[in-house]
Amino acid sequence: METRSLVTIAKHSKEKLLYLIEMAQEFERHPNRKILDGKIVATLFFEPSTRTRLSFETAANRLGAKVIGFADPKVTSGTKGETLKDTIMMVSNYADIIVMRHYLEGAAQYASEISPVPIVNAGDGANQHPSQTMLDLYSIYKTQGTLENLNIYLVGDLKYGRTVHSIITAMRHFNPTFHFIAPDELAMPDYYKMYCKENNIKFYEHQDFDANTIADADILYMTRVQRERFTDLEEYERVKDRYLLKEDMLFRARHNMKILHPLPRVNEIEYSIDNTPYAYYFQQARNGLYARQALICDALGITLDDIKKDKTIIA
Repeated sequence: METRSLVTIAKHSKEKLLYLIEMAQEFERHPNRKILDGKIVATLFFEPSTRTRLSFETAANRLGAKVIGFADPKVTSGTKGETLKDTIMMVSNYADIIVMRHYLEGAAQYASEISPVPIVNAGDGANQHPSQTMLDLYSIYKTQGTLENLNIYLVGDLKYGRTVHSIITAMRHFNPTFHFIAPDELAMPDYYKMYCKENNIKFYEHQDFDANTIADADILYMTRVQRERFTDLEEYERVKDRYLLKEDMLFRARHNMKILHPLPRVNEIEYSIDNTPYAYYFQQARNGLYARQALICDALGITLDDIKKDKTIIA
């Protein structure tokens, strides 16, 4: 079924990504509007979330939409055996757009194929997290002034981390150089390394994590080791504390370097770093509001011109 669903960022052109960044800029200038007055946004979270769910719901509310949905699948008819298909078809009767997080890889793609209303993927297993990627791109653009020719260091859980998988596919247009820093157990999957090779994306792999390794970073993208992705808890215990960023590792950092993190943080970034000019993860989370406003509007067919001409701005 043909809709304007957002399942993955991989299919977006360079022009479309820059278009969405410009749209996010418009919303940052004026986030409170009534441009979605009369619209219903459904948020279906089959997996726990704080930032993603709240930022999508805030984005919808600040644009004048109403929000329905659930944050706990145990309170839904899924506990009675209702299939994902039936849930999507039922909710699409009530909403103009569905924002969905699901623990199964491919669930968002499946939902987009059966839903009569747009689906926005808010994360599907260890696969993709396109809305996080848009706020990451917006954060990188804001801090660096460009997306072109940057050294991006991805650290920690590169095996299960859907945020790092998505950012690779999005940055293919901008000639990045990636540095993958992870233990063997959490190394970047071969699929994404092959993707880099096929798209002429330069990358290097490291196991050392120290001041010298990260000295040339423009963006240092930290991730937590995701306990919920492990079937073997002994393996989790072996790797959970392998890569911890400490303030004394930043003495060689570039002046423009920014530290990003999709959050939640566990212990992988020392708290004293919060007060340094390198820390950007809380601002990054705030940028999620504007990026997700852009994604919701784009999925609903609202254009950048519509937003620029919008007269429903609330001071």
